[in-house]
Amino acid sequence: MSRDRSKIIEELNEAGRESSAVTVMFHSALAAKQGLSATETKTLDLLQRDGPLTAKELAERTGLAPASVTGLVDRLSEKGFVRRVKHPTDRRRVLVEFRPEKVADLAELFDDWLGEVLEHYEEFSAAELETVLRFMRGATERQRRASARLSR
Repeated sequence: MSRDRSKIIEELNEAGRESSAVTVMFHSALAAKQGLSATETKTLDLLQRDGPLTAKELAERTGLAPASVTGLVDRLSEKGFVRRVKHPTDRRRVLVEFRPEKVADLAELFDDWLGEVLEHYEEFSAAELETVLRFMRGATERQRRASARLSR
């Protein structure tokens, strides 16, 4: 007999809230080890994954206000984690570029947690993991849109 859908959704919402809180605390602790804020480390993660971006693109992808992005890039640049470079095809534009040599130590801090996550994946079938992945992608996109709405 399957459980009531509304009960599962209630538990899923509660688990999501708990996961969100733990994620913020984890990233805040990780950031503090490097003298960064959680927003700064997540911006570095975005630049590492997506490559160099303009400040406008950073604002669009993070949902932060353009003025906030300017201050964020200034702080990351002063700390040596990013650099501003000329756009290769449009000299009027400036790209914010990730400096991987500055964050090598961050990767080591993830190893312990990553090992546990990889171990947890083993508890699920490929089909179950595909469902989790579909859910996470959908939830992430909805949260990205909500963040952008809050920054208007």
